[in-house]
Amino acid sequence: MLSILEAIERDKGIDREILIQAVESALATAARKSVGASEEQEVAVTIDRKTGRLSVVSDHQEVRSIDFSRIAAQTAKQVIIQKIREAERDVVFAEFQGRVGDIVTGAVHRFERGDIIVELGRAEAIVPKSERIPHEEYHQGDRLQGYVLEVRKVAKGPSIVLSRTHEGFIRGLFALEVPEIAEGIVEIKGIAREAGDRTKIAVVSSDDKVDCVGACVGMRGTRVKNIVRELHGEKVDIIRWHEDMREFIAASLSPAKISEIQITSPSKQALVLVDDDQLSLAIGKKGQNVRLASKLPGWQLEIKS
Repeated sequence: MLSILEAIERDKGIDREILIQAVESALATAARKSVGASEEQEVAVTIDRKTGRLSVVSDHQEVRSIDFSRIAAQTAKQVIIQKIREAERDVVFAEFQGRVGDIVTGAVHRFERGDIIVELGRAEAIVPKSERIPHEEYHQGDRLQGYVLEVRKVAKGPSIVLSRTHEGFIRGLFALEVPEIAEGIVEIKGIAREAGDRTKIAVVSSDDKVDCVGACVGMRGTRVKNIVRELHGEKVDIIRWHEDMREFIAASLSPAKISEIQITSPSKQALVLVDDDQLSLAIGKKGQNVRLASKLPGWQLEIKS
């Protein structure tokens, strides 16, 4: 029996002591039925951790010989299976609770009312429709990456929620793709995103020898291209962060060229003046460029020619 429990420990990652306690509890229930003990009588089963020997104690006296009835044995089996499942769920919950904020990769398993169920090894995760990038399509078996948004404990086991629209998804993809970000040389100072359409990301380097924008773009644009591919064509603007707010706002509004910026620091408002031919570019399609540029520094921007 001990060798079986050791095998379960290796396969399921459940601590052997938890498994032994589950078996002891189940056998105690079975022993109570077999000896015909009343509710008041105490019945306990102990398993020797070294030899695997069973010891049954009823009313403080060891029961020398006990025959488990078929019904009692079946009850014990069901209890043991249930306890193992509960312990396995706890192990999975603890593993993924520590991964909130990480990027995980899985395979699309099935679809439920517009949500995607993703297989992550021993666990299943859900990508709700609200957390999916608009217009992207997946098929069963497709690889899918997601940001671990939330892990909850529910009756059926851990509920793992993934997001592909969260700003943290962009942050995680850049950390995976750009070693300088993972090493802390390049820092992401801000992200403004409209999932499925466009993202602006502000970066800065702590090393003068490392160009923060160049590191994120990669040789011939390979790094940012990989991220855009994962985002199914979402545009990504990489902007150099500036401590000077005028310079930062001007960079945030790229690719538009700015003529003048008048800022009001206490209220975090800025009036941006551009040439006539740059006005539509600064505002962007349906106001998207100025909207994202406002989110990045957290300032209210007004564009005028």
